[in-house]
Amino acid sequence: MSSTTRPPFRLNNSEFWTGVIGLGLGVFVIRSGLKLKLGTINDPGSGFMMFYIGILMCAFAVSIILASVTEGGPTFGSRWEDARWSKPVLIIVCLIAYAFALEPLGFLIATIPLMLLLLRIIDPVRWTLAVPLAVLAPLGVWWVLKHGLAIMLPTGVFEIG
Repeated sequence: MSSTTRPPFRLNNSEFWTGVIGLGLGVFVIRSGLKLKLGTINDPGSGFMMFYIGILMCAFAVSIILASVTEGGPTFGSRWEDARWSKPVLIIVCLIAYAFALEPLGFLIATIPLMLLLLRIIDPVRWTLAVPLAVLAPLGVWWVLKHGLAIMLPTGVFEIG
């Protein structure tokens, strides 16, 4: 008999339930791939990649479930102890405001303030770095999307971009 003892299985093991949800999602992806037809290796159908990605998802989920049953895992409550919610909530509020501002203001006018806000408040960066990044990163993305990939972005009321 082994000298090491396994921790008892608990139903509030967060890793176990994460694995179960992942397994369910993997089964859904497999079924969706089968509905889209697999095809062959030389002539793959629409569901070919989905099917095999679903198999990988199920394999990873089963490994998480087995590890959580054999080794134990943290409870749901312990995951949320000492959680600081101010920054994630602020990011969500900023992204919701960005979603509403994108169409009327346009990509560049809406994205530059968002980047500046995220760079200064969420993960503070000095102004001399934040301003050039907040301006040049959206400009670079805009140029690649508009000129390199010919993707239309919202120009807004100012017709910029």
